[in-house]
Amino acid sequence: MELKWLEDFTVLASTSSFTRSAELRHVTQSAFSRRIKQLEIWLGVTLVNRATFPAELTREGKMFLPVAQETLRNFYRTRAALQPNDQDENRLITFSSLHTLTVTFFPLWLKRIQENIGPIRSRLSPDRGGIEENIQTLSDGEVDFLLTYAHESVPFFPDSNRYLHHVLGHEKLIPVSVPDPRGQLIDYAIKNDSTLNYLSYGDVSFFGTVLTKLFDVMPALDRRIIHQNTISVGLKSMALAGWGVAWLPKSLIERELNEGKLVLASEDPAWQLTVEIRIYRHSNALHSKAEALWKAAANCPTTTKT
Repeated sequence: MELKWLEDFTVLASTSSFTRSAELRHVTQSAFSRRIKQLEIWLGVTLVNRATFPAELTREGKMFLPVAQETLRNFYRTRAALQPNDQDENRLITFSSLHTLTVTFFPLWLKRIQENIGPIRSRLSPDRGGIEENIQTLSDGEVDFLLTYAHESVPFFPDSNRYLHHVLGHEKLIPVSVPDPRGQLIDYAIKNDSTLNYLSYGDVSFFGTVLTKLFDVMPALDRRIIHQNTISVGLKSMALAGWGVAWLPKSLIERELNEGKLVLASEDPAWQLTVEIRIYRHSNALHSKAEALWKAAANCPTTTKT
């Protein structure tokens, strides 16, 4: 059972609307409905009568509502009581981050921030795999900051009044494969009307969504998904083993490119994408150490990968 399910349920009880509740919880309606269903499955009862409009709680839902509300109150009171004094310089700064950024960007960037604000103790939540799931760590208050990629084709933070961001740098996503006697595999597939062995991020990850938009506007490319993984490091290993073409962050494969173990899969730069590296926070005030990091991040020199 997840705490956010209880929060979802109490919001739904107050609005009697799945649409409005999803907006307030900053998720799609389908994701919100799925989480309410997961709570019902866990409890083994139906909490909401979906046949009525507006939505009504069932008898079991009305019985469970005060339990959910009291559970949330107790949890947040306990969390507040356990927090150290806001002036404590040893307070943890918590992050959620896409996995690739934890490897290619986060360590050195945080080191530069520490040079400006003094010692930092940090905790990193794992990549949840999907865009909505990663955003949820921030909207649910699980972390102080979200470190992510951003691209104009994926407008995933619509409410600029609730969420603030800084652009920290840029990354280039490029299609690569091991050297092949046929030449560059994307160009070969298009020229010969053949099928490309494709290493996919899937449909719900950030890079997967960006690439879907790219494929929509580029020349038709017949792709056969050979392997799927939301994590770039995993796709890199598959590409190095010769399984097919993967779109990978350049910073992740610079050594392999220099050594010739991986090569560009197309001469056409239109198959490459440049994405921003961003840090997000909620507009609510953070503890003093996190606020110091936010201020330093605005002034920290960006790193651009080309």
